[in-house]
Amino acid sequence: MGASLNDVKHRIASTKKTRQITNAMEMVSQSKLNQILKHTKNYDVYASQVKSVVYHLAQAHMFDDLAKSSDQDAANTTKRSAYLVITSDRGMVGSYNSNVLRETNQFIKEHSQGNDYQILAVGGTGADFYKKQGANVTFEYRGVSDVPTFDEIRSIVKTLTTRFEDNQFDELYVCYEHFVNRITSSFRAEKMLPIDGEALNTEASKSVEVINMHTEYDVEPSNQAVLDAILPQYSESLVYGAILDAKTAEHASSSTAMKSASDNADDLIGRLELQFNRARQAAITTEITEITGGQEALSQ
Repeated sequence: MGASLNDVKHRIASTKKTRQITNAMEMVSQSKLNQILKHTKNYDVYASQVKSVVYHLAQAHMFDDLAKSSDQDAANTTKRSAYLVITSDRGMVGSYNSNVLRETNQFIKEHSQGNDYQILAVGGTGADFYKKQGANVTFEYRGVSDVPTFDEIRSIVKTLTTRFEDNQFDELYVCYEHFVNRITSSFRAEKMLPIDGEALNTEASKSVEVINMHTEYDVEPSNQAVLDAILPQYSESLVYGAILDAKTAEHASSSTAMKSASDNADDLIGRLELQFNRARQAAITTEITEITGGQEALSQ
């Protein structure tokens, strides 16, 4: 019985230490989440302005040539797809990574034509997973900051656009977890390249800011020069927004997972303490019974 009591006592002490660690990690994740939410709020102002400009240009028929190009591309049945998969570099983030990878695999299965596709991974978990699966991983970026900066992401965007211009793939989708709130996220797969003129026209028609707007622009030096200046910023905002969104969901998932681990540790400690008290009570009862029996034997 003594050995059993010691074992339970050691388990209680060990679980309490684990709870201290998970509590500390929850506080760290919560702090990172608060920081990135504040940063995201500021970035949303910039992103909304870029979208507003692009939607106004779309309503002014600046993207009609892109729409025609999209229609021509749709006739091409041998598109080579690329998927930018955003995951974390570390574990202890609950079901965050598994959700991204599972949903991305399903999306690839539905949209990829054969096996002629490539993976571009942001985050070590996704890169390692697809390498083990034997997928064609042509790009990986590890060590994204907890609160990514725009300059940090610009190099990723440059790599993507350069490869697209070099005809290494025909279309690029960004796959990530979208932050809904502190306990919920949802998977998103958005087409980033080529920029779809028809899709922009559709989105512009839904935008409150440009409804019933029929302004025509006088453009200098040319439509193409304006598009060459605006569309790269639009692409950068899409990728940066996706990575920022994914990082936010990652921190929220980590915070939730650590809170769940702490709660489970509390439950386990409660059960172990109850088991310890019952075992100790049984041991005391046994000792009292033995002493009483010994006294009765001596008195006879």
